[in-house]
Amino acid sequence: MKERIYIFLLALCAVLLVPSCKKQEPSVRRQIPSVYHTAYEQIYGHCYDSIPYAVVALDLYSDSLFLDRHHRIKGTGYNLCLSDIFVPDSLLEEGTYRSFPSDETPTPFTFLQGKDYEGYPHGMYILDIEDSKISRIQVLDSGSFIYRNDSLLFTLYYQNTQGTTTTYQCHFQGALIPWLKQ
Repeated sequence: MKERIYIFLLALCAVLLVPSCKKQEPSVRRQIPSVYHTAYEQIYGHCYDSIPYAVVALDLYSDSLFLDRHHRIKGTGYNLCLSDIFVPDSLLEEGTYRSFPSDETPTPFTFLQGKDYEGYPHGMYILDIEDSKISRIQVLDSGSFIYRNDSLLFTLYYQNTQGTTTTYQCHFQGALIPWLKQ
């Protein structure tokens, strides 16, 4: 009788342990969204001594991401970031904005193209957020966007994993939330 109980317990342990040895499948990649639901305009002002233009940044979130009261990203989704957007005065003005290489002098209605500086993205990039943590970063090479009173329409480009250029189009409809960076 004891032998049967022993065999039964061994079989039960094997049944319970086998699934835990199963290889973990990678999480399924979501498609980069074509619509963003929240947009912050980060206002830096005249922060470069050698450039007479003000600087703003755009920080856009897909529908399942949000900022908590400490301005930390929470949820799962995508965060589109464009830093160093040069504007004539102090806020984003209506018009067409184009990216420029970092070795050129900025002018109004231009923004810094994406670049990877030793593993840190700068310029324009997309953060893939899973459970409030960055799971992937896609640096965007170049592009443009059109800003109208209550909308943004983006056409952006990046190198895909096959080494060819991919076009990424997306938009935002609604009011920009001003956020003064300190």
